[in-house]
Amino acid sequence: MTGYGRGIATLGTYTLTVQVSSVNRKTLDLAIKLPEEWESLEAAVGEQVRKVASRGRVSVVIELTGENGASELVWDEVEIGAVLDRLSDLADARGVSFQPTAELLWSIANSRRKNAELPAAEEAAPVVKAALAEALRGFGAMRAREGEALLIDFITRLNTLRNQVETVVGRAPHVTAGYREQLLARLRQAGLELDVNDERVLKEIALFADRCDVTEELTRLRSHFEQFTALIKSDGEVGRKSEFILQEIGREVNTIGSKANDLAISRAVIELKNELERVREQMANVE
Repeated sequence: MTGYGRGIATLGTYTLTVQVSSVNRKTLDLAIKLPEEWESLEAAVGEQVRKVASRGRVSVVIELTGENGASELVWDEVEIGAVLDRLSDLADARGVSFQPTAELLWSIANSRRKNAELPAAEEAAPVVKAALAEALRGFGAMRAREGEALLIDFITRLNTLRNQVETVVGRAPHVTAGYREQLLARLRQAGLELDVNDERVLKEIALFADRCDVTEELTRLRSHFEQFTALIKSDGEVGRKSEFILQEIGREVNTIGSKANDLAISRAVIELKNELERVREQMANVE
C-alpha cells in the first residue's frame, strides 16, 4: 500500500525532519537514511516502523537542518590557511609568483569543509522517536484511506464472483438432463434404438451425473466468500491470511471447470478465474 507521512521536531538549534513513504510490494523492504553519527538509532527506527507496516517498500529519511533551513556547514579556516601557506612556500621555493584566486580559495575551502557537529545519538533518540511517531501517524492515516477504497473494490468484486457462482448454481441441475438428451440423440443417429429406461443408459447417465456434480464445490465456495468478506472487514492482518482463502477459492473454481462439461458453466468459470486474478493482484498490496 502507498502512504506518506512527515514529522518535524526541534533539536537544540536544529530542525529535525522525518519523512516516511511507501510503495506497493508483497514483502517489507525497509530503507532508512539518517546522519552517519546516528547510525546506532537505525535498529530502533526500524522496530518502530515495523509496528505499523508489514508490507511495501518503505523509505524513512531523517534530516537535520540549521535555523536557516539548509544543512549547516563549518569551514575549517585553520586547515584552509595551512594549505594556502604550504602552496605559498612551494611557489617561493620555485620562484613562482603566488596570488590565490577566488576559484582556488573556493576549491580549497570546499575540500576542507565539514558538517557542524551534531547532537549525540543518545540526546537525539527521544526527539527522533517523537518525530517518527508523528510521521507514522500521517503515514498510517493515508494508508487507511487507501484501505477503505480497496475494501469497496473488494466487496464489488466479491459480488461479481457471487453472481457468477449463482449462474453455475442455476445451470448445474440442467446439465445431466442435457447430457441424457444428447446421449439418446447420438444413439439414435448410430441406429441404436434404446429405451430411456434401459439399464445401460441409466447407468451411463448416473455415472455422468456423479462426475459433473459440483454441489460440494459450490457449498465450499460460498463458505470461502463469507470467510474472505469477514477477513477484509476485520481490524487484523489481512494480506497473508487472504492468500490462503484465495488459493482455496481458485481450487474450487478449477474443479468446477474440470467437471462442468457445459458451455454456460465453462463461461462462468472463465469469468470467475478472471475476476479472481484481479482480486489476487489487488490483494498483493494489502497488509
